[in-house]
Amino acid sequence: MKTHYYFLLAFISLGSLHAQEWQTPIIEGYGEVKYFSEAAVQPDTSLSYNLLFDIKSEATKSGVNKELWVMARMLNLLSVAGVPTEKIHLVASIHGSATFITLNEEAYQKKYGKPNPNANLIRQLKEHGVDLFVCSQATAARKITSEEVDAHITPALSGLSVLSNYQLKGYVLMPN
Repeated sequence: MKTHYYFLLAFISLGSLHAQEWQTPIIEGYGEVKYFSEAAVQPDTSLSYNLLFDIKSEATKSGVNKELWVMARMLNLLSVAGVPTEKIHLVASIHGSATFITLNEEAYQKKYGKPNPNANLIRQLKEHGVDLFVCSQATAARKITSEEVDAHITPALSGLSVLSNYQLKGYVLMPN
């Protein structure tokens, strides 16, 4: 009898863990998260999250750049865990084969014959305080003019300068 009780208790506990719904509280439609209050290693609400993302791949997830999607997930995750927005500082260095995701709608349409699938996500990230930089060396190598870069993205001298400067300022480089 005792074994059945423990099994039932474990089953109910597991059920409550999986009952959570996927949500996107900050970046709507991207970076879905489920919150588990009983999970170990929760974000520390007393810390400032100064995080740096090196976006150099054109890999996708859910139809958008995978690393932009991961940034959305990080914002959503920190939000559901109760980290105050003033303690969240995300920066992206966009370069390499990811450079074309920075094209504005007109330039992307001209190059690919369709709207930029990243435009809405880029706009939402920027509206929520994310600093998005594109490498001017990468845009020059791909013959992208400054007028063709999305207005929500800031040209930097190089992706390397963004990565080095922000790490020297204490930002943590996130793995990708």
